[in-house]
Amino acid sequence: MKITPYLFVVFSALILASCSFSAGTNKNFSTGLSYTHNGFHVDNVLLVGPDNVAMSNNEVQLNTKVAISVEGLANYELKDGKAYPGFMLSVTDKNGASVIGEADLFAANEGYTPEDASVLRGTITVGDPMTSGQTYSVKIKVWDKNKPENELTASVDLVVK
Repeated sequence: MKITPYLFVVFSALILASCSFSAGTNKNFSTGLSYTHNGFHVDNVLLVGPDNVAMSNNEVQLNTKVAISVEGLANYELKDGKAYPGFMLSVTDKNGASVIGEADLFAANEGYTPEDASVLRGTITVGDPMTSGQTYSVKIKVWDKNKPENELTASVDLVVK
């Protein structure tokens, strides 16, 4: 009887289980919000309405604010005890023309505690040049500036009423 292959499998499983690697994908069928993450751990990604409550659909009123909220984000590579997130926010119309294009909302930061960096939010003011009756694509990308392979991307289409 050969025990070596079994020991190899058990040893490999233990090594993989001890890694702090996380990946996944999720979609909320009510709002259409979908997200993927690689390297980060995340509890939830939500479309949040102007009342600061998770939305049940993707319809938004003109002249309000909505946000994509990332909650429970963990597994940053810390530098001097601080996390350094990057946050890209993009909104485009049905023709692909940019309405909002922010390459990094945290471009000039001095780091955050892991607790403060665990909840991030990209807020969109639904207003000019957006118009009622149109659909807009919102995309975010969150990454760890100390370990760029850790990233989360999310997207949703907003229907402006």
